[in-house]
Amino acid sequence: MVRELKFDFDDCVKEGLLRRIPPSKGRAEGSMKAALRWLEEGEKDSDGEAFASSVLSSYLAMFHSARAILFFDGFRERSHYCIARYLEERYVKTSLLERKWIELLDHYRELRHEGQYSVSFFATKDEAKSASKTAKEFVERMKKLMQEVIETEPSKH
Repeated sequence: MVRELKFDFDDCVKEGLLRRIPPSKGRAEGSMKAALRWLEEGEKDSDGEAFASSVLSSYLAMFHSARAILFFDGFRERSHYCIARYLEERYVKTSLLERKWIELLDHYRELRHEGQYSVSFFATKDEAKSASKTAKEFVERMKKLMQEVIETEPSKH
């Protein structure tokens, strides 16, 4: 089941799903720490045969690392979908982030939705391992993006 959402960045702002807040390095760091805890959880789940939990934990690692970027930039989300729209608008369109990361975030967001709300969702060991590996790469890319922003826009951060 793929839910087709058609909001763009401007719609997310207009609907209050993305809101400006004071930039917060502290909240960004806290969200990144949460991402690392979820990464660890996802790895444990995939090793222990809790494959669906591993996929969900892996998505949460991705979510929190992406959310760290928003906090860092001075935004707050009220929609998982709109986090990807923010990254698209702010970083993909300016060539600071590759589009593949948005596609992966959206893909795993949909899997997370399936896992939470579908009675027929299950995950295999391979899917769990893949999710865990992807989440680790995603979190590392968000850390790198944050560092790149600090280096290119030091007066803003």
